[in-house]
Amino acid sequence: MSGERQQGLRADCGQCFGLCCVAPAFAKSADFAVDKPAGRPCVNLKGDFRCGIHSELRERGFSGCTVFDCFGAGQKVAQVTYGGRDWRRVAGIAGEMFDVFAVMRQLHELLWYLAEALTLDAARPVYGELERAFDATERLTLESPEVLVRLDFGAVRQGVNDLLLRVSELAREKQPGKKDLRGADLMGADLKGADLRGASLRGAYLIGADLRGADLRGADVIGADLRGAKIAGADLTGAVFLIQSQLDAANGDATTKFSPSFHRPAHWPDVSQPK
Repeated sequence: MSGERQQGLRADCGQCFGLCCVAPAFAKSADFAVDKPAGRPCVNLKGDFRCGIHSELRERGFSGCTVFDCFGAGQKVAQVTYGGRDWRRVAGIAGEMFDVFAVMRQLHELLWYLAEALTLDAARPVYGELERAFDATERLTLESPEVLVRLDFGAVRQGVNDLLLRVSELAREKQPGKKDLRGADLMGADLKGADLRGASLRGAYLIGADLRGADLRGADVIGADLRGAKIAGADLTGAVFLIQSQLDAANGDATTKFSPSFHRPAHWPDVSQPK
């Protein structure tokens, strides 16, 4: 059941109206080649809501687009909340739709983590609470646009985060070490070969960090920023709350290990990189 829940939280761009290409703002940087204010369509968005450079995003300076995951919020807003009405053809709904998308994306991310928690044997003591939290959050995603834009998401997130933290503690209970690095600034840090089994890296800044050969088995990496992190030879098998976009943002290779539910990013080399 939990696997089926996550399947329903995967993005289906063909059922969306390019919301991630319009609603968010982004600044010219290593992740984006141009500045774009919130609510303005990206210069690469075509009339059919598809990306004109999708196969060349990294080469054209839009790597930030390749690591964005709406967790299925785009098609939920497009096809359920707005019943197939799109912001180009229906006057007056664009601003509200973009605001709803921002809320929906956060709700769907919570649903993803709750669904994953329900796959963890260690979380069995709180399965009942997880089920109730999932159902309550899912009901919120079916609310009207008017309700969603007024939603106190902070309160919703706090309740779910408290539960996910308990899951993390249960999942990492028998791991050795269990370093507490929550929210740590580890940008560019030399963590080559580090023993981070069962560590809490929740919200840690690991941008550009050298994690080659590091042991991250069972580590909690929810919200950890792995952009540009070197993870060749690293072992992320069983990492708690790891998501595909974190792997997509990092630089691994054929020797990087992770659970079979993930796929190797296309930009990773097929051969091992020098250690």
